[in-house]
Amino acid sequence: MSQIAIDLGTTNVKVALYDDALGRKAMVSRPVMYFRSGKQVEFDANAYFDSIVEMLKELGASDVKCVTLTGQAESLVLLGDDMQPLMNAISWMDERSSDACGELSEKFESGLYYKITGQCAIIPTWPATKILHLGRHAPQLIEKVKYFLLLKDYIVYRLTGKLLADKSIATFSSYFDIHNGTYWEDMLVACAIRPDQLAPLVEPCTIAGSLSSDIRIATGIGDAKVNIGTLDHFAGMIGVGNIAPGAISESTGTVLAMATLAVLPLSGDETAALHYGPFPGSYVFLPTCESGGISLEWFKERFLPNTDYDEINERLSSRQLPGDLLFLPYIAGANAPEYDQNASGVFYGLRTEHDVFDMAGAIMEGVAHLISRNIRDVCPTGNKPKRIISMGGGAKSDIWSKLKADITGLTVEIPEDSEAACLGAAMIGAVSNGSFRNLEEAVAGTVRIKKAFDPEASPIVHAKRRGFDALYDGMIRTAAAIKHG
Repeated sequence: MSQIAIDLGTTNVKVALYDDALGRKAMVSRPVMYFRSGKQVEFDANAYFDSIVEMLKELGASDVKCVTLTGQAESLVLLGDDMQPLMNAISWMDERSSDACGELSEKFESGLYYKITGQCAIIPTWPATKILHLGRHAPQLIEKVKYFLLLKDYIVYRLTGKLLADKSIATFSSYFDIHNGTYWEDMLVACAIRPDQLAPLVEPCTIAGSLSSDIRIATGIGDAKVNIGTLDHFAGMIGVGNIAPGAISESTGTVLAMATLAVLPLSGDETAALHYGPFPGSYVFLPTCESGGISLEWFKERFLPNTDYDEINERLSSRQLPGDLLFLPYIAGANAPEYDQNASGVFYGLRTEHDVFDMAGAIMEGVAHLISRNIRDVCPTGNKPKRIISMGGGAKSDIWSKLKADITGLTVEIPEDSEAACLGAAMIGAVSNGSFRNLEEAVAGTVRIKKAFDPEASPIVHAKRRGFDALYDGMIRTAAAIKHG
């Protein structure tokens, strides 16, 4: 018997097949096609689902016990009375709802908003803002909506015919009360959302039901159960063994994301982004930074277009990084922990002796400082991690991993399986059908660390940490002076 994990990604959708001992047997993926116009980013929800069915069929697995979902949170699907999408799905990347953000920010004081949702700012990413925007600009469309579903919940419906909303996904909607585990009535009223237009809330990692007969026929899979799973970042935590307080998962892809389980009971003084977690009654600090790995991607594309990442790492491993060169990795503004869209990228200390590889190294250092700032933001809650488990493209670079260790003062571990979200989803399914007694047993039998980087303290590291903080403060003052004349 086997397990299937489906990762509803932004760039690619992945479907992975695992044996009963959670060894990966096969994986297939399909890219997601987007329709972009100005601030609008949409995709065809039916085509997205059809690609999943095609991949399930391609795997050719009939003896599947459980299909478990993971993936993105905020992408929005509007269904009409016939349960068909009324328009293209709206991606979480869509930014059309800036006007609605302003309106909701005036209505809900930031302290109250954080207390209810755990989110630090009302931004266009959140589905509530998009629904309000559509209500203002496309009222005829909104009048036809029977259900507002988030993408993973829509896929669960298409696979099983069951309407269920995963709380670990709803936590990213801006209309979910993370402490009471219910929809936030005041936000629903503000966005003109009726409670009956939302799917019933259930705990993450819940069995939704069995694959529908149509899907079984289309894919060749037998009577498998469907587990709703959890958010991709949370499944990734499970997939690397980060299932108890004391560790922080970190993924440096295009977007930098960190995740650590909050220590319960919460102190009430939290300021970092807090979300309902993958286990009943659990909470996760999840700071994300859009200016993470994209900083190095941007630099490589602009200044090292004919150089691959392996060569960049090789060049940097053979030299001492300059002690006087700093980079602020805010080329897409600042998310956590500052939330300041006036922030920008800055190279400081450039001199004639520096070259493009010194600058690439400074970018890696800058991202490591950004990780450190976010960990320090989480630390006052009593949730200080003892180790970092690193994933994503950045984890392929030994020099970057060592910089992260030195600058944060924490050991950085690299797991063997780079597809942590899929593995975590498969673990969830394996536990739910009894292949493992619990996640602790699944982690012990599955997760392996292939290398670790221990921190080395040095005066230069501490000096550059202070310099990074001071440079950030100076950059913000400079940005304000330019903006206001």
